[in-house]
Amino acid sequence: MKVILLENLKKIGSIGEIIDVKRGFARNFLISNKKALYASKENILQVEKIKSQLSKKDNEKKLAAKKIAEKINKKVFNIKKLSTENKELYGSVKPTEISKIIKEKEQLDIKPSMIQPIKEIKSLGKFKVKISLHSEVDAEILIIVETAEIIQ
Repeated sequence: MKVILLENLKKIGSIGEIIDVKRGFARNFLISNKKALYASKENILQVEKIKSQLSKKDNEKKLAAKKIAEKINKKVFNIKKLSTENKELYGSVKPTEISKIIKEKEQLDIKPSMIQPIKEIKSLGKFKVKISLHSEVDAEILIIVETAEIIQ
């Protein structure tokens, strides 16, 4: 199915580009989240007219993402979790927990879908976590997982 992109998407394409994607991806993600339109002749003409506005919006999003990246890049966050004697966690540290900690400490609203641990956090120690704030802006934080003596 052919669609026209309304914003820059990492590994997919840029504004105004007509791409061919699977029907489900187009309907369930791109179109429902207003990231793309069906590639009809009318829509192609409409996107050509508003391309500069879309680029301006994208640049504003990019600037906002850069500001957030400057605030949190290379920051260290501590998480206390219950662990076994051999330093394994009961469960793992999920992006939702990381998102909550960033909100508490930095008052920044980062969606769990933006958070990508480089490897799954299932033990005590230091872990690098990549945060994808925009298709062109990434930040990296350090998560230190410590043992919790009591259940919180």
